[in-house]
Amino acid sequence: MAYVGAAGRGEGCLLCQALASSDDRKALVLLRRPLAFLILNAYPYAPGHLMIALTRHVGTLADATPEELSQAMAVVQAAIRGLDRGYRPDGYNIGINQGRVAGAGVEGHLHIHVVPRWNGDTNFMPVLGEVRVLPESLDATYDRLSAALGSGERPG
Repeated sequence: MAYVGAAGRGEGCLLCQALASSDDRKALVLLRRPLAFLILNAYPYAPGHLMIALTRHVGTLADATPEELSQAMAVVQAAIRGLDRGYRPDGYNIGINQGRVAGAGVEGHLHIHVVPRWNGDTNFMPVLGEVRVLPESLDATYDRLSAALGSGERPG
């Protein structure tokens, strides 16, 4: 409920704020690279829902450099390896929502969603109750993925 109660608060870009934070755990940042970083989604569709964002505040694929996109995809690969070790999902939804009309919750800062999926992981709650049921807290997810990613590394 703390996350839901804080929704819509704050000014500026939440991804830039997370990147500027000196407390990765509090900011939910799992991995940093010079051009891209990995962060837990604070409002996940499923346990382990991650986002890979460019470190530069840029809003569209067309405005990103090939180097930024290449490093972002390398972080997607690292995220999938960590999720495979930490959760063993049966598959993934991986995608970009560019613009509010396309479903972007964070407009103006390009990011890629990685959502682990399991056979039979759909249920009636999102359809009838407009709620999602998650089996663990974000703190537990952070700890599990941090260990699976070996996130102690902090490359320059």
